[in-house]
Amino acid sequence: MQPATLELKRQLDAFDSASIVIGCVIGSGIFIVPALTASQVGSTGLVLLVWIVAGALSLCGALAYAELGASLPAAGGQYVYLREAYGRMPAFLYGWTLFLVIHAGGMAALGAAFAIYLGYFVPLTVVEARLASVGLIVVLVVVNCLGVRLGARVQNVLTAVKVVGVAAIVFVCFAATEGSVTHFVPLWGDGTPPGGWAAGVGAAMVGALWAYEGWHNFAFVAGETVNPERNVPLALVCGVAVVMALYLAATLAYLYVLPFDALSRSTHVAADAMRVAVGPAGGTLISLLILLSVTGAVNGMTLAGPRAYYAMARDGLFFPGLQRVDRRFGTPVPAIVAQGVWASVLAASGRYDQLFTYVIFAAWIFYAMTVAAVIVLRRRHPEWRRPYLVWGYPVLPALFVIAAGAFVLNTLVSRPRESAWGAGIVLLGVPAYFLWRRRSKSIA
Repeated sequence: MQPATLELKRQLDAFDSASIVIGCVIGSGIFIVPALTASQVGSTGLVLLVWIVAGALSLCGALAYAELGASLPAAGGQYVYLREAYGRMPAFLYGWTLFLVIHAGGMAALGAAFAIYLGYFVPLTVVEARLASVGLIVVLVVVNCLGVRLGARVQNVLTAVKVVGVAAIVFVCFAATEGSVTHFVPLWGDGTPPGGWAAGVGAAMVGALWAYEGWHNFAFVAGETVNPERNVPLALVCGVAVVMALYLAATLAYLYVLPFDALSRSTHVAADAMRVAVGPAGGTLISLLILLSVTGAVNGMTLAGPRAYYAMARDGLFFPGLQRVDRRFGTPVPAIVAQGVWASVLAASGRYDQLFTYVIFAAWIFYAMTVAAVIVLRRRHPEWRRPYLVWGYPVLPALFVIAAGAFVLNTLVSRPRESAWGAGIVLLGVPAYFLWRRRSKSIA
């Protein structure tokens, strides 16, 4: 048996780090969400404004995480930040929720999206689609068990493909003879979203924030990043900025080839835009790109999340075996496998939209707490060395926390049943925490 003291090594460079950020964010959202946003807000100007506001909020969060990651560059990321700011129990509740809902549910939801687009090439029954979702997770678990460098290389390739792919969509759409700048007007419509400001824009923000979801994942592998004081902030800030630019450019490209009414009615907006631009082959190319994009997002989550369970186990607050690092491959194999098994169970049994709601509701509670940790830790530990300081402190962190709170409240109101399930899962962690704490004390 390997000693539990074997440490994870710093092997990820700046390019790997930025690739993880971008690759975890760009999944299937940009290929679907712009149409939903258009139907909810009713005008070109508001569609773009929603993307900008959601991107700016994500960037505010990334800036806060950058300060935390540069100050506490340890494996476990967000779990470590919450532990230092609020103590072991809130950190455990996050790790517990991460394992049961946030990451495993996110992987399962993306696996479901993978199966949907695989069905474009090979017709699948319900059972076959769920098997395809599980198969994707299993393959990526194996890849990431075989070394963090291998997982990072796969991530680099898939991220490059999706960035080039989205850029190609933008170029092709703007080069299409069927496109027209008249599709952008009237910029603001009649000024009122179809469902009203609160409902319409609020619902649109839910979709846009989901499309930006994943930027925080890189923090989990900060403990394996070379020169973290420089590379952690660089990866988070540059990664989110690149994604924001790609999302805005892609949305404008869709609008250039599709009249606003057609865009708002589309169920596969990227495929519809490409069919207008290049003909029937456009749908095939988009479906292939989405398959690769989703694979990259799942790979990033498979690489990142287990580092939190590893850190929890080292604190005596999770299954002891999850702190083990494979001597040959230098990866937390038990933690990677455990996450993959649970994600596979969810993928085989759950619905995509349910899992999505569980993930978003639970995740944003902890995002708000983590960004607020910047303020807490500055006041509690003014003596700490902070190689990077968040811009606009304390205004930007405070704005993020307020926006995250509004987002959670909106989800509670609009999806109360799913939100209740998410809250219940978080609260189930309370007795689990005391059980693990008692067990670790008895062993000690």
